Amino acid sequence: MAASRSTFTNKFGFIAAAAGSAVGLGNIWKFPFEVGKGGGSAFLIIYLIFCFVLCYPILVTEIAIGRRSQKSAAMAFRPLGHPRWSIVGILGVFCGVVILSFYNIVAGWVLGYFVEMLLGNFAIGQQFGEYVNDIAEVGGYTLAFLIATAYIVSQGVTKGIEKASKILMPVLIAIILVLTVYAMTLDGALDGITFYLVPDFTKLNLNVIYRALGQSFFSLSLGLGALMTYGSYLSRKENIISAGAMITFADVGIAFLAGLMIFPFVFSQGIEPEGGAGLIFMTMPGIFESMGPTLGIAVGSLFFLLLAFAALTSTISLLELPVAYLVDKHKVKRKYAVWYAAAVIFLLGIPSMLGNGYSEYFTKFITYVGAEQPVNFMDFVTDVASNTLLPFGGLMVSIFSIYIWKRRKLFRELSHGYPEFPRTFIARYIGFTLQYICPPVLGAIFIITILEIFFGVKII
Repeated sequence: MAASRSTFTNKFGFIAAAAGSAVGLGNIWKFPFEVGKGGGSAFLIIYLIFCFVLCYPILVTEIAIGRRSQKSAAMAFRPLGHPRWSIVGILGVFCGVVILSFYNIVAGWVLGYFVEMLLGNFAIGQQFGEYVNDIAEVGGYTLAFLIATAYIVSQGVTKGIEKASKILMPVLIAIILVLTVYAMTLDGALDGITFYLVPDFTKLNLNVIYRALGQSFFSLSLGLGALMTYGSYLSRKENIISAGAMITFADVGIAFLAGLMIFPFVFSQGIEPEGGAGLIFMTMPGIFESMGPTLGIAVGSLFFLLLAFAALTSTISLLELPVAYLVDKHKVKRKYAVWYAAAVIFLLGIPSMLGNGYSEYFTKFITYVGAEQPVNFMDFVTDVASNTLLPFGGLMVSIFSIYIWKRRKLFRELSHGYPEFPRTFIARYIGFTLQYICPPVLGAIFIITILEIFFGVKII
């Protein structure tokens, strides 16, 4: 291990940071409306299966590659003897930068809504379209959120990322538990819980399965190299297998709680659960208003504070990707690398900010083959970086671990902190999944996504 490289002080610090990377708006903002579109509990069950059967082996593999190489994602493949595969890590850094450029815009909306709830402006839900086009206000909140992220990352792995994660993750869990308990006391809450937990397998189809896989991959932040980078800061004495399980449980646990919180809120007001993104930004303020001024302000503020904390744990890991690359590859001092990367990301996010109605060009940015309507810039970069390249990154990691780096070397690394690992059932399970399940499934998802999104070929 390089003596000069920073490390997490203990296993809890690593798990808090890595779980924070996975836990984000995808768990609390996106997951409930994906469940709503997928018909409720049937989607939830398939999502949980994918998280543990398909995603967990890739998660521990990414961490193992990072720890073995002691390098960030873009540099991790070179110390393992395969420099040509560095393109996979570089692609991950590119995805992280692009995703953060638009993710930070949504985080800015959340921060703004938190302030509006504190002020008791419940009408913001009906003004969402006008709100996102107030470039000065939204831009200010977006910049403030990015500055907060950059400050934490600039403090380094131990004093910045780990310290912040140890605070943010427990507080996030406490807030979601408080809101979940309160939501269950509302009239109609039982209908929401029934929709969420009682499966109706008549709604299960290939499209639901496809969306559940996409959500599990997005939820756990796989294919980016974020966990690879965090893994490079992990001590060799730590057990990656158990740490990976805890990260996965934390991620799906918070997503599960988000559903227990959201659906009682939604059903208590007789609102359709398939509301999409509007379920959060357009519908929730009205729900809080119905609680009365005092309680509505308290619950509404707490809810959007929860979203802000969830977003921050993810933006920290996304910013660390390019920062670690600049530090490892170009020997830039961390404090300079952070603010340089943050400035570039803010500039890259401007088209996404303008593309929600403010600019005709970025609002109708591109029309895919066979599509009737153009998509805006934010949707376009989401389709490219998140929906398409994340599964591709996971595909490449699974192929590399088994066929290029080889299973024995992967297992040797996973044995550090867990000497019995090669002789366990979990070793056979991870090896089998990486070799026989991940490549065909992720390869099919990658191809289907390209054909359906960009060429209008309806497959599922």
